[in-house]
Amino acid sequence: MRVVLDANVFISGVFFTGPPYQILDAWRHGRLQLIISADILDEYQRVSKTLAKEYSQVDPAPIMALLAVEAEMISPPRLPEQVCHDPEDDKFLACALAAKTGLVISGDMHLLRVSGYRGIEVIRPREFVNRYL
Repeated sequence: MRVVLDANVFISGVFFTGPPYQILDAWRHGRLQLIISADILDEYQRVSKTLAKEYSQVDPAPIMALLAVEAEMISPPRLPEQVCHDPEDDKFLACALAAKTGLVISGDMHLLRVSGYRGIEVIRPREFVNRYL
């Protein structure tokens, strides 16, 4: 299964436990494929560096290195129109569309509200775990 993870899910999986961690663990064990773009990777890196200062016991470097090797990197075109209230969230939908995957995992209300856009389902991490893991 190929999925796009919103930054809040990826970062939560790196720094905390719970469903986001379970999703990253499933990816590390080859049970799903993460799809990313350069913009998504940049956001993952930026937020992980910020949180690493606050949570010094967590080193995000190993998972970021794994992400660079194991995630499927694509170069999606920008959406023709703004879809999410926060335009920064559109990159996750653009990535899913370009990858031809119909699933974005997110806890972000802006993304959850546009679930169904061009056939892309946006679901919460807990729902993904319950349905697919």
